[in-house]
Amino acid sequence: MSEWLVLTLAMVAASAVVLTIAVLNNRRVGDDDDPSETPDVIEYMTMMIGVVYAIVLGLAIAGVWEGRSAAQEYVRQEAQALHEVNVRSAVYPAEVRTRIRADVDAYVRHVVHDEWQTMTEHGSLTDEGARLLGKVRTDVAEYRPRNDHEGQAYQPLVDQVAAADDARNARGQSAGATMPGVVWFGLITGALVTIGLIFTLQIRRTFRELLLAGLFSVLIAFLLFLIWDFDSPFGRGISATAAPFLDLFPGAAGG
Repeated sequence: MSEWLVLTLAMVAASAVVLTIAVLNNRRVGDDDDPSETPDVIEYMTMMIGVVYAIVLGLAIAGVWEGRSAAQEYVRQEAQALHEVNVRSAVYPAEVRTRIRADVDAYVRHVVHDEWQTMTEHGSLTDEGARLLGKVRTDVAEYRPRNDHEGQAYQPLVDQVAAADDARNARGQSAGATMPGVVWFGLITGALVTIGLIFTLQIRRTFRELLLAGLFSVLIAFLLFLIWDFDSPFGRGISATAAPFLDLFPGAAGG
């Protein structure tokens, strides 16, 4: 099912539930009921709970967005480090340079076409990716420089492979969900409480009041969906992409 369809259904369902409860509750109100008699303390508490929940939602959105941005940065660092390996290996003999670049290309193709799918579905890296990166490390580390020029390039190449490995590990740690279950429990419970407090203000069946109640519930549903979508940096619609790899290794797009 499309994530946008899920969002639409969630917002429609939230609005429908709130409006239905409002209409049914209004039928139980007597003709002599005066909505202006709502105690001031209830209005104050409703406002304060809404403010607190808005702060919690803002912090949650900021947290998952930061996690998504960090995941994208790990991808960029990994791709850039491998690109540096490709470029800096130009000082090596042709057979060594060709082998290093071929292994780098094989690793990048695996990441873009296979490992990315594994991260999306299972939130983890692949053993094959580790093996291919290990081949790149072996190509670079086991070569013995034959002159000063190659010797000067050796250590930076080793460092770039290490940087790629570090970024890969960070990417793997970012592949899963970032929000603990207890936080989701608090967010959903807070949403129910915040929306439920609408009815303490004696909402009527006027078009204006029902419209505002519906829009408020839709907004809460949308924000919760946004947090859920950002919660898995590699697994959902608004997620980190493999664009840095494809930008620096255009040949990887063809598989």
